Amino acid sequence: MAKVQPQENKMGVMPIPKLLATMSLPMVISMLVQALYNIVDSMFVAQINENALTAVSLAFPIQNLMIAVLTGTGVGINAFLSRSLGEKNTERANSTAVHGLILCGFSYLAFLLIGLFFSKLFFTVQTSDPQIIEYGTIYMKICCICSFGMAFQITLERLLQATGKTFYTMITQGLGAIINMLLDPIMIFGLFGFPKMGVAGAASATIIGQIIASLLAIYFNITKNKEIHISLRNFKWSGYIVKNIYSVGIPSIIMASIGSVMTFGMNKILIAFTSTATAVFGVYFKIQSFIFMPVFGLNNGMVPIIAYNYGAQKKSRIYHTIRLSVICAVVIMLIGFAIFQIFPRQLLAIFNASEAMEKIGIPALRTISFSFLLAGFCIVSSSVFQALSHGFLSLIVSVIRQLVVLLPSAFLLARLGGLHTIWWSFPIAELFSFALCVYFLRHVLKNQIDPLSDENNK
Repeated sequence: MAKVQPQENKMGVMPIPKLLATMSLPMVISMLVQALYNIVDSMFVAQINENALTAVSLAFPIQNLMIAVLTGTGVGINAFLSRSLGEKNTERANSTAVHGLILCGFSYLAFLLIGLFFSKLFFTVQTSDPQIIEYGTIYMKICCICSFGMAFQITLERLLQATGKTFYTMITQGLGAIINMLLDPIMIFGLFGFPKMGVAGAASATIIGQIIASLLAIYFNITKNKEIHISLRNFKWSGYIVKNIYSVGIPSIIMASIGSVMTFGMNKILIAFTSTATAVFGVYFKIQSFIFMPVFGLNNGMVPIIAYNYGAQKKSRIYHTIRLSVICAVVIMLIGFAIFQIFPRQLLAIFNASEAMEKIGIPALRTISFSFLLAGFCIVSSSVFQALSHGFLSLIVSVIRQLVVLLPSAFLLARLGGLHTIWWSFPIAELFSFALCVYFLRHVLKNQIDPLSDENNK
């Protein structure tokens, strides 16, 4: 049996501002590097032609689905593992880590099959342009077939986050993204003796970065993550552990997968006007990631803090963490709103935007960014639900926001007002999301956190 740690994890004793900074800043930095990689990746692809950019944009729902399944499972692993550590149950924490890696392998096998057999079909149902279909099929096949790097990178990073080792996840994510950015121009355009691979080069650069990052994450878990021990010796499959992982993980997976459905539906609505509108939508997602990624990094640091202190019955630390996280998230989103309002033309210029693309994109970026004003609070609230094993509340918010409000609003606005009115569906949907998050958060705090004893709150 694993030895119980002699002193409490820093998540139970360190002052919350310092703890949240310690846990989140490495994640924020790594997420910013990831966002920069996303932008650079599309920037190079846009140099091929607009159809290449459109193909990569149309592939985004599948990439998002992969990330959804893996990060959703990772959130479940993270929350249950952190709670087990808070309860001083190291044996269950170790078993949770092993279960998580096995579930990660199953997830990869599913995407391997999708890449092998459904890549071309995915693009033919979206467009009849043969060049876009060719580019997209090549890109998607490589990303799916070789997604084992992404799968194990994400899962192993969640194990580090669950024990507060976020500095090492900053290194793994940062290294993977930097390798990707360095290889992009070399493999896309055939520099330094490499063959000119086009969109296949962009996909290859991506998977190479992910594989190297996953190998480094293995090393860090073995050498630095002493609070959990990963071993198959005496391992027994536990339905109880899998149930607890997916009680949070499945709502998270569905919630993020809904984003893929929304993106697919939005692409279908936009491409009916022009493929340029679809390219603009893809560019928006790349640019907005530079604003949203820091908030997600903040949340990745926040979730194990809340889960650990809930397991340790420390009410005041939970409230302090939530308040500080909301303030930070709102400030980040306000900065993002200002950037989108003031510099939309400059943002589009990064992607070699044509005059037609600017005409569609400038009002699109300004309109969509109004949703940022409420998004910070909503993102933090959803992560609080996940940390406290109420992932289904996050799921409800996401379903209503993206499927019940956003897509129908976009469809109606497209019919009634044309292309430029479609973008208002984002602020409208965020308003509904905000109202639900306020209601659910008050309910969870009142019924689950307020009854906790105050004797551990120091």
